[in-house]
Amino acid sequence: MVAEGSTLARRALGRQLEALRKRAGISQFQAARVLGISPQTMGRLEDGLSAPSARDLYMNALCDHYGVSDGMRRTILALAHDVRAAVRHGGGWWRPHMDRRNDAFDPYSAVEDAVKRLTAWSVVLLPKIAQTPDYCRAVAWTAHPNAPTEQIEASVERSLKQRERLNDSNFDAEIFLSEAAVREEWGGPSVMAEQRRHLAELTQRPNVSIRLVPFNTRNHIGALVGPFSLLEFPLLPHSKFVEPPLVYIEEYVGNLYLERSEEVGRYKAALTELRRVALSESDSAARILAVSDE
Repeated sequence: MVAEGSTLARRALGRQLEALRKRAGISQFQAARVLGISPQTMGRLEDGLSAPSARDLYMNALCDHYGVSDGMRRTILALAHDVRAAVRHGGGWWRPHMDRRNDAFDPYSAVEDAVKRLTAWSVVLLPKIAQTPDYCRAVAWTAHPNAPTEQIEASVERSLKQRERLNDSNFDAEIFLSEAAVREEWGGPSVMAEQRRHLAELTQRPNVSIRLVPFNTRNHIGALVGPFSLLEFPLLPHSKFVEPPLVYIEEYVGNLYLERSEEVGRYKAALTELRRVALSESDSAARILAVSDE
C-alpha cells in the first residue's frame, strides 16, 4: 500500500520519537499508554503517518516519559510545528536555514538513512553525497566566511555522513551533472583534481551512476529546472506502507520539500529527459578525467 499524505516532517518526527523511545528502554505499548492511544496508532506515529498526534501536548508528554534534555524537547516541538505547517500546505513546505550552532534540527538528516534511492541533478555544486572533504570545506567557507572553524568542520562531518550511504548495497544513487559542476573551481586546482578523481572512482561502484550533460547539449530541460534531488523510500517498518517520494531542493536561504504527486511527477519527467541527453557512464568518467588533464 502507498501512504497518502505522509510528509518528510512527519517521518522525521516519527523516527526521532522512535529513537528516543528505544534509548529510554520503553516498549511501543508503554508509550501508547502515555498518550492514551493504541499500539497500532503509536506505530503509525513513528512511521510518520499520523499528523494529529503531533500536538504539543502529546509531544511534551512523550518527552517527559522519555526523559529527554531541554534541547531535544525543543527539537521535537520544532518538528511537530513543521508537521502542522506541512499539513497546512498540503504536503510541501519551505524551511529556512537555521544557525547550526543552535538546537535547530534538519528534517532531512532524520530520514536520510531510510532513503533507498537518490536521483540528483546538479548544475554548479556537486551533490554532498559525492563531495570530497576539501571540496565541501571550500563550499562551506564560501557560504559562511565569518563562521567559526568548528561550524565549518561540523558541516564537513555531515557531508561525510551522507557519503557513507554509498557503502550500503541496498542504496542506489543516480547523479546527473552539468559540465559546469566539474569545471567550477572550488578550493583551487588541487582540490578539484582530487574531486574529479573521486567522481571517476564513484562510477566504478555498482550502486552509483554518474552521467554528465555537456555544455553543447541543446535545449535540455535541466537548464530550466535547476538543481534538485528525488528521494525514494522503502516500506515503512511498522505499517508496511510505501512512503511517497519527495523532491528536495536546497537553496541559499532554506530548503524546499515537495511531495504533491503532480509536482513530483514533473521532476520525474525532467529526469527522464536528462537520461536521454546525458553521456553514458563510461563517456562521462572519461570527460571528467579529461577536464582534470586540461
